[in-house]
Formats: sequence, C-alpha cells, structure tokens
Amino acid sequence: MNSSLLKQNKMQTDKFLKTRPFSLRARVNSFRFAWNGIHRFFAQEHNAWIHAAATITVIISACWFRVSRQEMVLLIVVTGLVWVAEIFNTAIEKMMDFIAPGYHPRVKIIKDLAAAGVLVASVIALATGAFIFIPKIF
Repeated sequence: MNSSLLKQNKMQTDKFLKTRPFSLRARVNSFRFAWNGIHRFFAQEHNAWIHAAATITVIISACWFRVSRQEMVLLIVVTGLVWVAEIFNTAIEKMMDFIAPGYHPRVKIIKDLAAAGVLVASVIALATGAFIFIPKIF
C-alpha cells in the first residue's frame, strides 16, 4: 500500500474511534434500539416463544415450590444465560445469512457453533433446574 492510502485509512479509523461527548438522546436511542431488537427477536424467531414458555414454567415452578433466594438467583442466572445465548445465536445466523447468502460449509460451521452455545447454555440451565426442583418434587 502506498503512504497516502495508509494515511487515509488511519484518518478513517481515528474518526470511527473518536470518543463522543455524553448525550442523553444517544443513551435513550441505545435503549430504543435494544427494545427494537427484542421486539424483532419475538416477532421473527420461533425459538423465542419456546424460551418464553420455558421461562414462564420456571417462574411458576419457583413460586409453587417456594425456592430459596439462592436457588432463585441461580434460576435467574441460568435462564438469562439461555436467553443471551439464543439472541447471540440469532444475531450470528442473521449476520452469516447477510454476508454469505446460500450454503457455504464455513458458514455452516459458524452457525453450528453458535447453536452449540445455545445447547450448552440450555443443558446447564436444565441441570441447574434439576438440582433445584427434583428434590422438591420427590
């Protein structure tokens, strides 16, 4: 690369990384963008409704069996872990579909790994729920 192109790239990078002053409007917009993402997640992803049903089941079970505070915190953490994993999985899938429409073996690996993250989070949540609820049921 020639030096003028390197200088231009550095200027673009510096502009991109420039710290902006605090803006309440920008913070409000950040929350609005996040809520838009949650709305889109529920509107377009069937798995969101499966996770919602599981979450409601966990909440009802926790109330019914009167779990302790520590148990409730664990249930909240592992349930949240599954939600975060599913949202990241969805974002990765959408990004990969945008970058590489159609089938590509490397994209498949990326999507499979993202889905594996959801599976691992779900197994951890299931195991945690089993440790908490099975002794209360039997």
